[in-house]
Amino acid sequence: MAASLVIEASVSTSFADNLKGFILALVSSAFIGSSFIIKKLGLQRAGASGPRASSGGYGYLKEPFWWVGMVTMIVGELANFVAYMFAPAVLVTPLGALSIIVSAVLAHFFLKEKLRKMGIVGCVLCIVGSTLIVLHAPSELSLSSVEEIWELATQPVFLLYTASAIAVVLVLILYCEPRFGQTNILVYIGVCSIIGSLTVMSIKAVGIAIKLTLEGSSQAGSFQTWVFVMVAITCIITQLNYLNKF
Repeated sequence: MAASLVIEASVSTSFADNLKGFILALVSSAFIGSSFIIKKLGLQRAGASGPRASSGGYGYLKEPFWWVGMVTMIVGELANFVAYMFAPAVLVTPLGALSIIVSAVLAHFFLKEKLRKMGIVGCVLCIVGSTLIVLHAPSELSLSSVEEIWELATQPVFLLYTASAIAVVLVLILYCEPRFGQTNILVYIGVCSIIGSLTVMSIKAVGIAIKLTLEGSSQAGSFQTWVFVMVAITCIITQLNYLNKF
């Protein structure tokens, strides 16, 4: 009887945490999707009076619209970060695709970018894909320290993936961007997407470290925590830099 009550309590807590993560992820998508449009308006204004961001210009830093978009994005990313503290990455990450739909709809009204049939199909696929992944998301592995996350992150398969991701990003930045960056948006999308996979993993690790610390098991003294923090910061800055070049 006691064991049954413990299991039920555990399931209830897990469901509550997943629900919090789900709601926070939705809020995050709304803010992040909106931020793209607001920042785009700022970039357009800056480009009208000086070098565009894609050409190496940083005039957008003087544009209030761009800063409003940046603050909106930060709020969305904070909500996303907290969502990782409660729910599995496989549940939170797919919901980020909903920001694409928010951006597409707002772009139609504020940037006068028509949402064509293929765009609508893409939005539908985003919804279907996110729904399927969320519905079939596996339960999260229970971790009691950052050291356990570090052991998983230093597995040969993951290290191989990380090395491959960094190698591809370097090729995109050093070879493809100077030649094709001005004419092919896939260069910047590739950099942001590949780096984004490492961002998600590092932020999840930092989120777990914070959650464990708040529960009474401090992770601040572990060097692995700060390694994950530095990786997350580096990835985020890189993404922001190339995101503004779209």
